[in-house]
Amino acid sequence: MKKQLYLYLFILSALINVFTYMYFSKKSTSDQKRMEHSTKVKNDSISLLTNKLYDANAFSLENNDNAIEYFQQYDVQKLVPMVQEALMSYNDNHSGNKYVDQPMMGTQKFIITKIKLLNHRWIIADYSNGELWGQVLLKYFVEDEKTVTFQTVDTYLFPKQKVE
Repeated sequence: MKKQLYLYLFILSALINVFTYMYFSKKSTSDQKRMEHSTKVKNDSISLLTNKLYDANAFSLENNDNAIEYFQQYDVQKLVPMVQEALMSYNDNHSGNKYVDQPMMGTQKFIITKIKLLNHRWIIADYSNGELWGQVLLKYFVEDEKTVTFQTVDTYLFPKQKVE
């Protein structure tokens, strides 16, 4: 009787060891496949985001070799903030930024909030008075290292959204 009990216990422990070995070996393979899939998905996402970023920056002064060559006598890394600051300085005017071509509405003046230099000649900018938003396309000219002039090409004021 004792021999049979030991035989049954031995067979039971052997089966438990076989099942445990099979479980952990398949789990390891499964985890490795899941990790490879996850890595592939992440790499695809990074690649997709990199492509979207490249497309979004297709129209920017920093990525336009012809525009950079046009400004060969200037350091483009210093030129971009200088142009942006020159345009933003007009926001301090009591009637708002004169380059948005929008009159002051009540006590709220229109000021430029975001600026993107597209190339060596064009700027697109967002403007707002806190309630209404619009965009403006500007030409800019760098006269010397400290003087920048602007010319409004076109503006668009978005209609006020109805709140439901």
